[in-house]
Amino acid sequence: MDRFDIAVVGAGHAGCEAALACARMGLHTLLLTLNLDAIALMPCNPAIGGTGKGHLVREIDALGGEMGRAIDDTFIQSRMLNTGKGPAVHSLRAQADKRAYQQRMKRALFAERNLEVRQGECGRILTEDGAVTGITTTTGAQIACSALVLCSGVYMDSRIIIGECNWWGGPQGLLSSTHLAGALRELGIPLRRFKTGTPPRIDEASIDFDEMEPQPGDETITPFSFMTGGELRNRAQCYLTYTNEQTHEIIRRNIHRAPMYAGTIHGTGARYCPSIEDKIMRFADKDRHQLFLEPEGLDTNEWYVQGLSTSLPEDVQIEMLHTIPGLRRARVLRLAYAIEYECIDPLELRADLSHRKIRGLYCAGQINGTSGYEEAGAQGILAGINAARFVQGKESVILGRDQAYTGVLVDDLTTKGTNEPYRMMTSRCEYRLLLRQDNADLRLTQIGYDVGLASKERLDRMIQKREKTAEVIARLKKTWIAKSGTRDEWLERHGQTAAEGSVCAADLLRRPGIGYADLAEIDPHYEELSPEVREQVDISLRYEGYIDKERRQVESFRRAENTLLPQGFDYMTLDGLRIEARQKLSAHQPRSLGEAGRISGVSPGDIAVLMVWLEKRSREGK
Repeated sequence: MDRFDIAVVGAGHAGCEAALACARMGLHTLLLTLNLDAIALMPCNPAIGGTGKGHLVREIDALGGEMGRAIDDTFIQSRMLNTGKGPAVHSLRAQADKRAYQQRMKRALFAERNLEVRQGECGRILTEDGAVTGITTTTGAQIACSALVLCSGVYMDSRIIIGECNWWGGPQGLLSSTHLAGALRELGIPLRRFKTGTPPRIDEASIDFDEMEPQPGDETITPFSFMTGGELRNRAQCYLTYTNEQTHEIIRRNIHRAPMYAGTIHGTGARYCPSIEDKIMRFADKDRHQLFLEPEGLDTNEWYVQGLSTSLPEDVQIEMLHTIPGLRRARVLRLAYAIEYECIDPLELRADLSHRKIRGLYCAGQINGTSGYEEAGAQGILAGINAARFVQGKESVILGRDQAYTGVLVDDLTTKGTNEPYRMMTSRCEYRLLLRQDNADLRLTQIGYDVGLASKERLDRMIQKREKTAEVIARLKKTWIAKSGTRDEWLERHGQTAAEGSVCAADLLRRPGIGYADLAEIDPHYEELSPEVREQVDISLRYEGYIDKERRQVESFRRAENTLLPQGFDYMTLDGLRIEARQKLSAHQPRSLGEAGRISGVSPGDIAVLMVWLEKRSREGK
């Protein structure tokens, strides 16, 4: 029997981050995957980042993960989204070279000396006295381990659906996992069925690009990783086109053949990533929908039609494609499809992504009911960190809603649950001005360093950025620029009214349209700063009042989070609570008063009862 400290099942984006975290923290780790060729596969859009998702990638990087560095090495076009809005919602997104990204991640995995990668399928999970002891593969191998991280993605009992056709299988012609679902049910873990989908891939030679709008990348590229240096450049162009009434009429005419409407699909799909047939039926007043044409890589003819996810029959897919400007001659290389799969209820998990009833079992990624590579990667690194610390006999790392988007993601899953594939969005985060993508390193690098993932070089860079930012802000608040013709002409040139007397340099940066670099002409103590520090200075001063307000809100939040509740308590015995609250609290066993308040079915009145009860226990010395 082979023995490992930790086994990770599944080598998608969650599994890669989990396995790397465990190995880099010094644990002898096995990564078991159905197919070595599917490691870090991007079966949907080959892109990393996006609104809210870019925050997660930068947090993965700050903790010492691999996703940010991998996409920086393999992107072919990069854009910062939402630049017309405030910095809280700025989100980086990069189109990847699909195969290059996979190869880059595989190199990272095989380079880890504590990590062994194997092809195989998990058939059973072995336990003893309620704790994981190992797994067996479908070919009969027995593997002992002290902790297990499940990252099965969309492969568990997965079924592909295209029109009237369906078969058991995984994404892009790969096999499904046919034994893991049964292994979980054997342990008493209930499963649910979710659905996702993907658009068709079409041949580049059949696309008329002159009929579409070019979508160029940024001239100055912001990397995902805080450690990426050197010049970055775009190597591909993306395009925008639209559906039209002819497209919509074809879909309406064939809607009875759509699996979602014909009753063929039983899994729950993502509300925030609907199929094109869903868009047409739900938003009947819209006369067109955006479609983005994006390349799958530099050495392939495959192009991805973002926005055209569907499971309509093959003939309907081709007919509707040929109504779209730029795609009237399109040849389909891979049909669009829907995929159903099994997943767990994330309410079964604690905030460290460990299972509530089985010690040493951790789950990350789409098995927890999420969608997206970035959500999977963020869960993967956190589950990996905590599985490693479990084996090391150390306390779990729990990220709060006030610390990271990853904390919001995990807290939503484990306290509120989800009835559809969960997607991260900036609107889910209460403290998004504090949890910006540009300061993920300032928030999380120390944690990554303390657990043994982030390097000393990374930590030193973060400290230097933090200290230099504080130093410059302090100086600007003490710098007064006297009235002069030069200063007033500068103000007028920047759309500002002239001011009487001296003006504080920090106050100038609070005015719209003025950034630190603009002070070069009038600030006698001006010094060149790195782009990262300059960005922190500009944001910190311009939004200082709003940031201070959010910090006060965080202080109130932390008081509730630091008010701990007893573990293993039978809330059914607590008078004053409503029956629903007693049942939910007993089942969930929240760690703190704050967590209890976020459980669906626990009201503010129930929290007031808990507060009185806790105060009474404190007086009694319990």
